[in-house]
Amino acid sequence: MSTAGPLDLALTMPPAAPVDPFRLGELRDLLADGDVVVLTGAGMSTASGIPDYRGPDGNRRVQPMQHGEFVRSAEGRQRYWARAFAGWGRFAAAEPNAAHQAVADLERLGLLRHVITQNVDGLHQRAGSRRVLELHGTLAAVTCLDCGERTSREQVQAWLRDANPDVISSVDAPAQVRPDGDVALPEELVRSFRAPRCLVCGQDRLKPDVVFFGGSVDKEVVERAFGHLERASALLVLGSSLQVMSGYRFVRRAARDGIPVAVVTRGSTRGDAETTIRLDALVGDVLPGLAADLGG
Repeated sequence: MSTAGPLDLALTMPPAAPVDPFRLGELRDLLADGDVVVLTGAGMSTASGIPDYRGPDGNRRVQPMQHGEFVRSAEGRQRYWARAFAGWGRFAAAEPNAAHQAVADLERLGLLRHVITQNVDGLHQRAGSRRVLELHGTLAAVTCLDCGERTSREQVQAWLRDANPDVISSVDAPAQVRPDGDVALPEELVRSFRAPRCLVCGQDRLKPDVVFFGGSVDKEVVERAFGHLERASALLVLGSSLQVMSGYRFVRRAARDGIPVAVVTRGSTRGDAETTIRLDALVGDVLPGLAADLGG
């Protein structure tokens, strides 16, 4: 099996932009008051080599797996697992970047109440954040849709490796790596791929423990997130365009309840009208300096 090298960040990172010093000062003052809830999106992980769905130009780069197709179609599950198997090595090798480390530092300083992340990569936890709510789940776990048996992704990867010895475990073209760790594969490889089956009930409906597009975030998870927000002094959005309602709903709730909303991300967002402080900048160009300043 081949070993993937690091991703070319030019393929995942949007262009940098100057940081407005006045807005940066406003954000520093907001964070200094503490009790901030952070909402993070894909822009947090692009510097770790994990692309977002829209790409540096703002246009959607790939068609993500749809929840309905995965649940109903054995062919859809076969295609997903073939691509996920091939891309897992590169995805799992991603490391937390400076923005993840800065968020963990702000938590250690006692300034953050909780991190709510839309990402499924686990990089906040690996950077040292302890109070993390994974809104869309985690790729590190797999659940059987029929009997509920829960398995680690690494265990499933080992099963797939044994069942598919002729399928590559990584690809050389980093442009093919997708936000959920899967990659584009030739159809002949997909058709011959043996998808995983549950060891408990024998069914082939094993699903990564994430919310696919078209699926619904668990109501209990949403209520827990709202509970954190209700006790917050401010909401800080990092690396999200807020295009999907699962994240945008928290900006709407904060604005409704008079909680200040700060946003740091490149490009416009769906929540610009509800934003109190807006920095059109890369999170990596803002957060490390802020954490160092506030920690000094």
